[in-house]
Amino acid sequence: MTTAERQIHHSDRGSQYLSIRYTERLAEAGIDTSVGSVGDRYDNTLAENIIGLFKTEVIKFLGPWKSVGQVEWGTLKWVD
Repeated sequence: MTTAERQIHHSDRGSQYLSIRYTERLAEAGIDTSVGSVGDRYDNTLAENIIGLFKTEVIKFLGPWKSVGQVEWGTLKWVD
């Protein structure tokens, strides 16, 4: 797998994301880990804004959802 094809799991510094077992499992799956910097409130601003928009414009506005497939289709239409 090339560097461009590798998956990266980014998270905050929550204890569940830094546990040895969790990070070992990610490594076994070939997934690199990345954690945000301590005390930097701007670190995840873009991601949090996108997630907020997604929840508002797709999940709440277009729901209720009856299946995962419907959520996937709604997400694809929103991204496109």
